[in-house]
Amino acid sequence: MSDGPKPQPGIMEISLYEGGASSLAGVENVIKLSSNENPWGPSDKAVEAITKAARSLHRYPGTDHAELRAAIGEVHGLDPDRIICGVGSDEVLTWIAEAYAGPGDEIIVTEHGFSMYPIIAHGVGATPVTVAERDRVVDVDAILGAVSHRTRVVFIANPANPTATMVGQGEIARLAAALPDRVVLVLDGAYAEFVDGFDGGAALVDRFANLMMTRTFSKVYGLGGLRIGWGYARAEIIAVLNRLRAPFNLSTAQLLAAEAAVRDQAHVARCRAENDRLREWLAHALAEHGVPSDTSSTNFVLARFADAAEAEACDAFLKADGVIVRKVAGYGLPHCLRITVGDEAACRRVAHLVGQFKGRAADG
Repeated sequence: MSDGPKPQPGIMEISLYEGGASSLAGVENVIKLSSNENPWGPSDKAVEAITKAARSLHRYPGTDHAELRAAIGEVHGLDPDRIICGVGSDEVLTWIAEAYAGPGDEIIVTEHGFSMYPIIAHGVGATPVTVAERDRVVDVDAILGAVSHRTRVVFIANPANPTATMVGQGEIARLAAALPDRVVLVLDGAYAEFVDGFDGGAALVDRFANLMMTRTFSKVYGLGGLRIGWGYARAEIIAVLNRLRAPFNLSTAQLLAAEAAVRDQAHVARCRAENDRLREWLAHALAEHGVPSDTSSTNFVLARFADAAEAEACDAFLKADGVIVRKVAGYGLPHCLRITVGDEAACRRVAHLVGQFKGRAADG
């Protein structure tokens, strides 16, 4: 009897992605600080756009995303013809791997990099090559030292998830200049909007033919439930990726909501200002309780505990009180908990509970 069809090489090597938990058994009103969501939600204009879209659900969406690309280009000062839109930035990242890597090739990821990168690599049959970071910061020299004749893609999140750290543009430029032309350097800017004045690497795209920047509407724009992302690169790369993009990959609702959201930069500015204020407060409050974190350039802090056992115990203590944060042992950080910057009440609650936990531990 036949054993049935066999999957492509690499697929069975994939460890399934686990999103942040959103519920706790027996707890009705949880405080969810596990998925880096915007606690202030989307722009009212985006919500209005969703309502408008409901009246045309019987119509197919446009295939070229022209209006959304034009809006992104206008707001960010980019050429719309060099923008591609996907179902979250994850889809854009996947197209890059599909287009430029395959069996026998290597994709470089970093020690604490986003867990989707190895999944994407395995999905196209390539081998993910993990390089060390330096104190939870991407190490350009380590990446260059790992480049081989098989290297085809390098994935870097900047700012990074889950470490919240950032690499300077000078270092990124040094990396781009030193990489072979055949290697696509991908700057994943999911959290770029949380850094005031940061272009996510857009200016570098104009300097280097093998560089691509990706962004998302899931974080500061508060549209995680709609799954919309985009990428920016030289026209030659965009032309390749458009051959992989399904013609109707984004719905009318996604397109209209994202266009309204990107044009409402006043909402983005308000969310960023509140995040800045509460992120600083939360990091300071945790540090006062003996829980340090690196300077965050995102909407979360990576709280560091003495060891994995203490992090596990704190996580259990928080859950017992209805607060969900993210354990990051799977990212090679078993002694850490990633805590989203929520609204003021949520930040004060989690800081108070961590203080209680540390106090009980001190009392023995």
